[in-house]
Amino acid sequence: MTHFGIISPSGATGPLNTMLPLAQELQRRGHRVTLFGTPESRSKVLAAGVEFQVFGEKDWTPESGVQALTKLGQLRGLAALKYTIQLLRNKSAITLQEAPALLKAAGVEAMLVNQSSAEGGTIADFLKIPFITVCSAVVQNFDPNVPPFYTTWKYSPTWWGRLRNVAGYALLYPVGKPIKDLIDDYRREWKLPLYSKPNDAYSQLAQISQAPAEFEYPRLELPPWFHFTGTFHTSASRASVPFPYEKLTGKPLIYASMGTLQNRLKWVFETIADSCKGLDVQLVISLGGSAKPESLPALPGNPLVVEYAPQLELLEKATLMITHAGMNTAMECVKNAVPMVAIPVANDQPGVATRIAWTRAGEFIPLNKLNVPSLRAAVTQVLTKESYKQNVLKLQKANRSAGGVSRAADIIEQAVSTGKPVLAQINQ
Repeated sequence: MTHFGIISPSGATGPLNTMLPLAQELQRRGHRVTLFGTPESRSKVLAAGVEFQVFGEKDWTPESGVQALTKLGQLRGLAALKYTIQLLRNKSAITLQEAPALLKAAGVEAMLVNQSSAEGGTIADFLKIPFITVCSAVVQNFDPNVPPFYTTWKYSPTWWGRLRNVAGYALLYPVGKPIKDLIDDYRREWKLPLYSKPNDAYSQLAQISQAPAEFEYPRLELPPWFHFTGTFHTSASRASVPFPYEKLTGKPLIYASMGTLQNRLKWVFETIADSCKGLDVQLVISLGGSAKPESLPALPGNPLVVEYAPQLELLEKATLMITHAGMNTAMECVKNAVPMVAIPVANDQPGVATRIAWTRAGEFIPLNKLNVPSLRAAVTQVLTKESYKQNVLKLQKANRSAGGVSRAADIIEQAVSTGKPVLAQINQ
């Protein structure tokens, strides 16, 4: 059996909700799995029954984590992306400094690296062990045929669309340069060849996305060892969340959440409530830890407001979800065949939102165009047009057929045992 080490953005709920079910599946098959991270990940990892090895304790306090999330939650667009990159760069620096010795001492034989942890592949190269890239967010591989993940640009297979995309990636380069420079410095110090292209940082054995292929734009430049396996999400990797189920009325349920990061914009919750007022539905709003329900003013329509919600359980009951378009939430909606109205704020959320609209599994409204009339119109349209439900049902079927966490674990085991690229099926 293999001892796997996981490198993933510490403290980020979205990546953990992808990596932990994968860890549990590998443990079920008899492997040993240890997630290496900073202290804010500890409780969630241990609650999922996965081994945890801490680093960066001297640079972290609970207050620093809360302050960072609070600031991020108040930003939007490019400002939020730049701040996220800075947070990732700081954590990458700690990981590069401390994790290699810990992984070596623990006897880690292979690594699972979240695509957002750009330093992971370099650590694997330094330790001379294989690694597999896992995409929790929208696929970030550079491809001039596909709009950059941070834009709401529509997919356009035209010469001008390709030119626009290339320009968009060029604008992203200076934003990501702090992380690139950091990794280049370590690769020089460790006498590793520098990456010549952005995609070189990803595994040459297997790259795995938690989405079905049908949710992604047509890509022409993915490597043959790229796999769309569908979502990994399961409630078994999450702590139980109390919820007043007795307050559900039986009316069609609209569940609204802006996630756990970019969720400090209270006016958005007010707009959501006002937009659903008067509809023959029940609105449930999860604040995602951004505030206590009692700290908000009385919202229009008297929705049921909670600090946190058991999202997977509520999606089993929901008719529609209003979402920030986080990739994890979008895939959970697909898994439960729940149409969406998306309000993307930052990072990869614009890219997820455009794919929701492209697959006709829902609609999206950019944050700068969000108001009560526009949101009410989108909610009414998705609620009343049967085509949205039918389209998300098609995605649900594709997601089930993709194989999920079991297929992902098969790919990982094959890659590690053979040391050779695991080629995707042609029809994928």
